[in-house]
Amino acid sequence: MEEYALQAVERLTTRSTEPYETISVTPVTPLLGAEVTGLDLSRELSSSQEAELRRAFLAHHVLVFRYQDITPEQHKRFAARFGELHPVALAAEDSDPHILEIRATKESRAIAGNGWHADGTADPEPSLGSMLYITETPEGGSGGDTLFANMHVAYELLSPAMRSFLDGLTALHDGSLPWATAGQTPPAEYDVPRTEHPVVVLHPETGRKLLFVNGPYTSHITQLARPESDALLQMLYAHIARTPLLQCRIRWQPRTLVFWDNRCVQHHAVWDYFPHGRYGQRVAINGTRPQRGTTA
Repeated sequence: MEEYALQAVERLTTRSTEPYETISVTPVTPLLGAEVTGLDLSRELSSSQEAELRRAFLAHHVLVFRYQDITPEQHKRFAARFGELHPVALAAEDSDPHILEIRATKESRAIAGNGWHADGTADPEPSLGSMLYITETPEGGSGGDTLFANMHVAYELLSPAMRSFLDGLTALHDGSLPWATAGQTPPAEYDVPRTEHPVVVLHPETGRKLLFVNGPYTSHITQLARPESDALLQMLYAHIARTPLLQCRIRWQPRTLVFWDNRCVQHHAVWDYFPHGRYGQRVAINGTRPQRGTTA
């Protein structure tokens, strides 16, 4: 690993944090993810618990809560502590507009989230984050893990010259691309979002820079010729997928809820359990428009 990358990792892994008093937080890796214990999510959070969860969320980006028994209303109530709930696109008339069912069966020919991505980045204001509550895991208890990757670290492990080059670029995110990749066209009633975002943005709460492009939604970098854009984006996607240091792996058990920061984390739902099934419900939280990074 290059010296600048080693220095970045050392700096990130030696940051001091205050102890927690109302919850227990155990990191999954030094750079991403933590298991949180000491909370019953079916109950209202105290102000102290909420404050410490917010601090843990900004520090670890992916929070895992196991052995939780919650109803859909309790799920939404917990998510609403962090912001206004994000509506499900193309929700059926008889379904809850804020709960997306995540289901895979032996009849499935594709699943949601199978590939590195952040959710809804073609929207002008992509979601703050999502809470996925899994109640059914594949038969035998193996498979169906979710990988997460830290986009702060993805940016900081690039060379200084590459970071400087990316800082001035923007990219078009196109909501029709996932449909086209699947050989489909969006429904006529779907107002397909297309938004230009900076390639490098600032996290709205921490001010840290992060890489903001992903395979399913990013069409092209607007300042470059298409061949140049394609080559650069493929390099960045390979960097995200093939650098284990960026990543953590969450193994699901029934009654597990995972809360991730969609602003600075990509995820990949591994479909390695066919023909077995999996089921969960996801609630997302409204975010803000990504802003170009101007400070380190």
